[in-house]
Amino acid sequence: MVALENKDIALKQAFSTKEEAITAAGQLLVEQGYVDAPYIEKMKERDAMTSTFIGNMVAIPHGTDDSRDMIKNSGIVLLQVPDGVSFDGNEVKVLIGIAGADGEHMDLLSSIAIVCSEEENVAQIVAAESKQEIIAFFEGSESA
Repeated sequence: MVALENKDIALKQAFSTKEEAITAAGQLLVEQGYVDAPYIEKMKERDAMTSTFIGNMVAIPHGTDDSRDMIKNSGIVLLQVPDGVSFDGNEVKVLIGIAGADGEHMDLLSSIAIVCSEEENVAQIVAAESKQEIIAFFEGSESA
């Protein structure tokens, strides 16, 4: 299972549009060496096809099926957006960018779903003052 680390988290972000937010999540995936830069455009394509908003103020931008060859290593990044950003009229305060290599895509999604299905958890992630507080939520989900 891919672990969320300090380097994968950006606190107190602010975006005017969902495109800006998706670009930022993609850029963090690139910076951490999880994906090649063209993956960012594939993340935007995916969201244009079907919104990556999943409810509870959470969006999970990720690439299209044909972007798998752009993934170097499985990884997950989290951007905290306390003031929110609109995803087609839905307020998003937590963006989780994912890149799943070798079929790990579904494992990543399921661990995210466990944490983010609880509105209280999402509210605490949005209010978190440290990266460690956020990491603790995801570490707890692996043993659930």
